[in-house]
Amino acid sequence: MTKQESGGAAIHITGVVQGVGFRPFVYGLARRLGLLGWVRNTSSGVHIEVDGFREQLDVFVKALREEAPPLSRIIDLRVSNQSPKGFKTFEIIHSESLEGGFQPVSPDVSICPDCLREMNDPNDRRYHYPFINCTNCGPRFTIIKDIPYDRSKTTMADFEMCEDCAREYSDPADRRFHAQPVACPLCGPQIWLETTQDTQPSPVSDGDKVLLRAQLLFKQGKIIAIKGLGGFHLACDAANPQAVARLRERKLRVDKPFALMMPDIETIRQYCQVDDAEQALLQSVAHPIVLLKRRAGSSIASEVAPGQDNLGVMLPYTPLHHLLFSENEARLVALVMTSGNVSEEPIATRNEEARERLAELADAFLMHDRDIHVRCDDSVMRVVSTGKRQALYPLRRSRGYAPFPVKLPWKTAPLLATGAELKNTFCITHGDYAFLSHHIGDMENYETLQSFEQGIEHYQRLFRVKPEMVAYDLHPDYMASRYAFRRVERDGIESIGVQHHHAHIAACMAENGLDGSEPVIGLACDGTGYGIDGAIWGGEVMLADYAAFRRKAHLDYFMLPGGDAAIKSPARIALALLWQMELDWDEKLAPVKHYSKEDRAVLIGQMIHQINTPQTSSMGRLFDAAAALAGVRQAVNYEAQAAIEFEALADPSEEKCYPFELEQGKADIVIGHRVAFQALITDIHLGISLPVISARFHNGLAEVLREVSNLLREESGISKVVLSGGVWQNITLLGRTMSLLQGDGFTVYIHHEVPANDGGLALGQAAIAAYRLIG
Repeated sequence: MTKQESGGAAIHITGVVQGVGFRPFVYGLARRLGLLGWVRNTSSGVHIEVDGFREQLDVFVKALREEAPPLSRIIDLRVSNQSPKGFKTFEIIHSESLEGGFQPVSPDVSICPDCLREMNDPNDRRYHYPFINCTNCGPRFTIIKDIPYDRSKTTMADFEMCEDCAREYSDPADRRFHAQPVACPLCGPQIWLETTQDTQPSPVSDGDKVLLRAQLLFKQGKIIAIKGLGGFHLACDAANPQAVARLRERKLRVDKPFALMMPDIETIRQYCQVDDAEQALLQSVAHPIVLLKRRAGSSIASEVAPGQDNLGVMLPYTPLHHLLFSENEARLVALVMTSGNVSEEPIATRNEEARERLAELADAFLMHDRDIHVRCDDSVMRVVSTGKRQALYPLRRSRGYAPFPVKLPWKTAPLLATGAELKNTFCITHGDYAFLSHHIGDMENYETLQSFEQGIEHYQRLFRVKPEMVAYDLHPDYMASRYAFRRVERDGIESIGVQHHHAHIAACMAENGLDGSEPVIGLACDGTGYGIDGAIWGGEVMLADYAAFRRKAHLDYFMLPGGDAAIKSPARIALALLWQMELDWDEKLAPVKHYSKEDRAVLIGQMIHQINTPQTSSMGRLFDAAAALAGVRQAVNYEAQAAIEFEALADPSEEKCYPFELEQGKADIVIGHRVAFQALITDIHLGISLPVISARFHNGLAEVLREVSNLLREESGISKVVLSGGVWQNITLLGRTMSLLQGDGFTVYIHHEVPANDGGLALGQAAIAAYRLIG
């Protein structure tokens, strides 16, 4: 028999490897293979020193990759062979902070099946405990103050473990070994209920009574502010139209859809169509809100999502959520679960803050005493068909996904990208990691700006980043851009302004791993973006890489009389478009009827004298005009409302399209829309149905984008097409355009990690800035 050779190895692993049961996994694996040494957390990952036979060491390294815990994500695993150190056992040793060390942090994770089973077991000591968790589930990102990920650096630091919890926490063979939020009813956080009539909160000692009282309040049509993982929700019974209407009135949210929570997949299937991919997404560890097709005849109040054929639904993702749906006489079928704020403000996270800010919105408060360190909204996702398969398509990337990084094609010096004004996220880079933040929101008030600034400070501390460059949007009035200017002045660092639509295309390139060695055809379609000529862009076709872009085609410019005011009035946009194209303001057309003769005269005067009438090539605004002419909606109360409702009407069986024409302009191709709108108006006069009109408009835009892409391929030889910008959330347009392009032999890239809307813009800014630094 051949004598086995002994050896040793030092192994360093980076990625999401803390707070996910990685050290217990390593411990068990080493013991199983008879290896000696230790494993520890460091501020830069997990480090292992191990002795053993070479053959077993090889098996060990292979198993580290192939058998890693399900919540872990190994980004890099490096092995250095070394002489045996003479270890006597294998153990888990204390964590170590390294100078400059950093590592990715796990997002918050929905409750696992084991904890759910224990919570529902009357014989378990954590029966009906709303904060049950283990190394496979529970809060992570929202409670972490700093790394390494240890209890003392989380908001659980003030909860001293009882003997039983401490024993589980210290046992490498236990599922709760070093689960930092581990707790039980004796030593952990508690819940209580407050109503406006209460002078004192309900006793915290009987959680079941608290939960039953909350359920009964829901049945009575009351609105409850519920403290969750990343902030407060405002919740009510989704089957109670009066309760939903009251919530809308109090929250100042007229029509914008509310998200729903339902207890299980079986219930969701009663109200929505759910395919296998959508079910998998609903049940994933992230438990995001998923957009689903609503079933006809659903008893869910129509006020939940007015004018829409989709519902945004999620499954319970915390123990508390599951307990709210407990089987009893007050069992609930569906809850509205919307962000705990007045519209456009950040969600409330602290108890005192909620009592102050939500007092006029909620009838009661379901509180707990575990602090939230980072506010984090629910993520919103949907499933799209890419031709060959169904894929995840993010609409808002936050809880369950942030702050996991996107891998850049190259390593770069640390930098900060400040994102856009709407749906803001920021991005911080470290090496080849791009840490796109959780959802910040619309930068329209001081409170959101504070949340933005606090988020940046937290990410810089958490990921050990001191930016050497800041990237920002070219719009000089964006709060995020003005913050960048202050950072440049304060810190004396470099800066780079990035054109809005170039950033959109770069974001999609980066998440798809394109290294910029060859340009792509970029179809950047959105509502608003500052153009290099001072106009408002939004219907752009470009040849782009990370270094630069060339605008090759765009929608023909039209006026936005009133500027931002026009965005809230599709009728105004439609009339301006007709006037500019010299088409009649027929009294039978809905936008014409919407305004009085006097108002129309004022509008004409405004356009003749060009008073606050910025030019735009925005595809989002073009959709608004079409929706208004078709009679869908003349005024909106949330972004893209008219376009969303117009899309919801589209007949998928209609094949005809309105003709958009291509004309050679001075510098690029102009996509004309006069003929298309003439055809649309003709169909209106002929009494053609709205679903057919909507479909023909969508089909026409898809066809002209295909045509211009083919022209650019003939000119440049480029056959890679990248789709980015908020308009690509229109699944009808996305599906039709992808099908046409793929049928013509193009390779089409869409988003799958970050949103196509402005929520992904900071990634593109960061990628462009990083390329500048390495160039």
